[in-house]
Amino acid sequence: MLAVIPARLGAQRLPRKPLRLIGGMPLVVRVAERVASFGIADAVVVATDSTEIVDVVQAAGLSVVLTGAEHPSGTDRVAEVAARPEYAAFDVILNVQGDEPFVARDAVEAAVRIVRDGAAPIGTAAAHASADILAKPDCVKVVLSDAGRALYFSRAPIPFLRDARDVAVQIPLVRQHIGVYAYTRDALATWVSLPPHPLEQVERLEQLRPLAHGLAIGVAALALPIEGGIDTEDDLRRAQARFEAATDAVAAAVSHAGSLFTPQSSVL
Repeated sequence: MLAVIPARLGAQRLPRKPLRLIGGMPLVVRVAERVASFGIADAVVVATDSTEIVDVVQAAGLSVVLTGAEHPSGTDRVAEVAARPEYAAFDVILNVQGDEPFVARDAVEAAVRIVRDGAAPIGTAAAHASADILAKPDCVKVVLSDAGRALYFSRAPIPFLRDARDVAVQIPLVRQHIGVYAYTRDALATWVSLPPHPLEQVERLEQLRPLAHGLAIGVAALALPIEGGIDTEDDLRRAQARFEAATDAVAAAVSHAGSLFTPQSSVL
C-alpha cells in the first residue's frame, strides 16, 4: 500500500501551515512520521507543490514528490503521485491530510480495510461525537446508511433535529468525519477524472464529488477521541500543548523506569 500526504503552502486561515512547527519540527514532517510509524504502508511519500516543503521533508530523511501547482484538491495531488511509474505496483492508495499530526492508527487501518475487503472502492472513517459539533462548520459531519456507506457529508448540522423529543434518537447518529481516505487505484483515477460537482463547490468538501457521481464511500464508524486537523492558530497552540504534554509524560516514564534500577545504598 502507498500512503501519500498532500501538502501545500496556500492555506489562508493558517499561512504556511505545513511548515509551522510542532515540537520543533514542521507539521508535514510530523504527519508523515506518524503515518510511517504505523507500519501499515509499504511506502510513505509527501506530495507538494512547494520546493520549501520538499527541502524540509528531504532534510528529515523522508520521501517527497514535487507535483504540479495547478491541482484543485489534495486528492488530485495524491493521484499525480500514484500515477508515477515508481508507484504503479501499489493497488491501494492511502491519503492522510497533511494537517493531521495525531491521526489515529485505528482510523487509517479501518479505511484501508474497507477497500481491501471489497466493501467499497473508497474507504474513510468517522468518530462518534456529541451534538456540540453540529453547530461548528469546521467540523465535517457524515450520515451513514445501514450498510456503513456515506449518504452525505456536510458542514451543516446533520442529521438535523426536527423535534426536540427525538434527541435520544439523534445523538447516536452524530458522527464527525476523520480526514483519511483509502482508494482502489481505479476509484482514485475515476474521482479525479470527474468534473467538480455543485455540491462540492457549495460545501467546499471534495468528497461530495465522487459521492454525487455514484461512487460508494464506505465509512468506518469508530469510538475514537476527536483529534481534528490544524486549521487555525488556536489549533496549532492546542497541538503544541498536546505534543509537549506527551513528551513530558514519556520523559517522566523513562525517568521512573531508570530509578527502579538505580542501586540503593545500604546502612551496614
